[in-house]
Amino acid sequence: MSSLAFRNAFKYIHSTLTVHMKVLTQLLTLTFSLILFCSYSSAGETEIIGPEVEIHDNQIRVTASLSLNEKSLQELRNGVTKELRFTVDLFRVWKIWPDEFITGKYFVRTLKSDPVTLEYRSASGDGNTIVQKKFKSFESMIGWALIINDLKLANVRELEQGSYFVRVSVESKIRKLPPVIGYFMIFLPENEFKIRKDSPHFTAGTQE
Repeated sequence: MSSLAFRNAFKYIHSTLTVHMKVLTQLLTLTFSLILFCSYSSAGETEIIGPEVEIHDNQIRVTASLSLNEKSLQELRNGVTKELRFTVDLFRVWKIWPDEFITGKYFVRTLKSDPVTLEYRSASGDGNTIVQKKFKSFESMIGWALIINDLKLANVRELEQGSYFVRVSVESKIRKLPPVIGYFMIFLPENEFKIRKDSPHFTAGTQE
């Protein structure tokens, strides 16, 4: 075989292998993404407990908690950092018009554990202040980070009398992963989950 024929044969084999490798890579990417998607879909339910609303000292106070599924809890135990975004909104109910947004509060909580040193850290920020805490156990970190406790949402003296409800929303972003794994997650949604739950309607406010 002449050198020219050999080079042509080599180029043909190389181009064929390149095409096959691209196809194989795409198939592996799709397969891996489907596996990850199915694992997230079958991980069980994450739910909001509450919200419970009380009016005390003219303040609408909200208490609620987030119950993570076992898969999310296990990821936290294994050292995966989670970012949870909480929104607590007050709406007024109208019979004809859509529910009216009145006010709300937003804060972000991060959870991080080290399975080697058994250190547990969490932070909570509302855009103005950040509170960082260190815990001796995984359970105590979860107990602090996943609870909204007696949150002051609004002063009833500043509201018109009417029917209201509180909506609690929680969003968990997919945590940052190494580039290789992140490459295979191009078909996954941006969020791990996004859920919300409304309180029962209640009467509040003052007559004009």
